[in-house]
Amino acid sequence: MSIKAVDLNCIYGGGTAFEHHALFDVNLEIQNGEFIGLIGHTGSGKSTLIQHFNGLIKANAGELYYNGENIYSDGYDMRKLRSQVGLVFQYPEHQLFEVDVLTDVSFGPKNQGLGKEEAEERAKKALELVGLDSSYYKQSPFELSGGQKRRVAIAGVLAMEPEVLILDEPTAGLDPRGRDEILEQINRLHKERNMTIILVSHSMEDVARYAGRLIVMNHGQKVYDGAPKEVFRHYKELETMGLAAPQITYLVHDLREAGADIDDNITTVDEAREAILALWQKLKGRQQG
Repeated sequence: MSIKAVDLNCIYGGGTAFEHHALFDVNLEIQNGEFIGLIGHTGSGKSTLIQHFNGLIKANAGELYYNGENIYSDGYDMRKLRSQVGLVFQYPEHQLFEVDVLTDVSFGPKNQGLGKEEAEERAKKALELVGLDSSYYKQSPFELSGGQKRRVAIAGVLAMEPEVLILDEPTAGLDPRGRDEILEQINRLHKERNMTIILVSHSMEDVARYAGRLIVMNHGQKVYDGAPKEVFRHYKELETMGLAAPQITYLVHDLREAGADIDDNITTVDEAREAILALWQKLKGRQQG
């Protein structure tokens, strides 16, 4: 087990006119090696929730466990937690500040107490993981493209060798090519290193394609938790929360209403293509018969 939340509650501005209950009795468990998609409308509590996972925000009530230890217990090492549960904020490139890429990515390991040489070795491995070779080491991070800056920022977290990688809208503001490159790199990390990934996203297509499990937040509460196909069956309920299913889900339901014999659990373009081709072959066979 990696992360477990028990009756987690968070209140901003408690006892003031601006009091806001951001999380209500959230209960969940995230196992090692899972790829989680965390979705919800703006203000649903998803960003607040992920900041609890590495101790940046402390719950007003409830308990949070990492690998079986309560992070709110006396003497718990929060610094160690934050090196094991890496959090990449939205627009992380705004946090780049060093003169060159290698120095920037080395900052985290140095802050963990590693020497310059070991920190740079960690940084080089992390940059390789995100697809940036030695030609980038001495470049200024501010002269890179948006997608490259995003990868440098992710490498800065990976260099601390976390067990869990949390990403808050990592593709925000990127063009389609940059978005696909970032998501493929994240998916490769998950598959090759069995890294636990928690991806916060507004893109239903992205979470349907990559995540093995979806957690849906609404007004501070966890409302759905399951495989993407299970969650997207509730697409009408998701619409009332300001969300939607992947566009392909609506296409499939339209085809079914038109009389097509097609599986209504389809959530990705690849699945839809295969199903439509199979349906076409079936119809073609009937016509020829």
